[in-house]
Amino acid sequence: MHHASIRTANIHRAIAFYELLGFEVVERFTAGITLACWMEGLGGRIELMQVPEPKPAADAFSDEHYTGYYHLSFDVTQRADSLPVWLEQLKQKAISLDTMLTVLLEPQQQMIGSSVYEVAFLADTDGLPLEFLRRLK
Repeated sequence: MHHASIRTANIHRAIAFYELLGFEVVERFTAGITLACWMEGLGGRIELMQVPEPKPAADAFSDEHYTGYYHLSFDVTQRADSLPVWLEQLKQKAISLDTMLTVLLEPQQQMIGSSVYEVAFLADTDGLPLEFLRRLK
């Protein structure tokens, strides 16, 4: 996959949030009349596109009847020895940068197939859910 595209109400706020997660801007451009960029990090690439007259995003995380794309998922197995510790460090970094960090689901263990993972969910600056997982076994 080349990238996942995310439409945002405020591209500058979104860039700061994804930089907090470890992404970096690799290309800035315009898409029609709107600002856009590609960012790389956590093993993938995203595209941020600013929406000129944004409407609130659907609540994909809490609405059990929502259909469509649900979330992006990032594997931090190679980057962290513990998902709870990684998340706590991220919270402290957000505080030091005066950046808001919304936790939708605190880290918990989950069996997925035959493997055990630590799983947590955060919301990006537009409320879109992002999953972070770390394989245990």
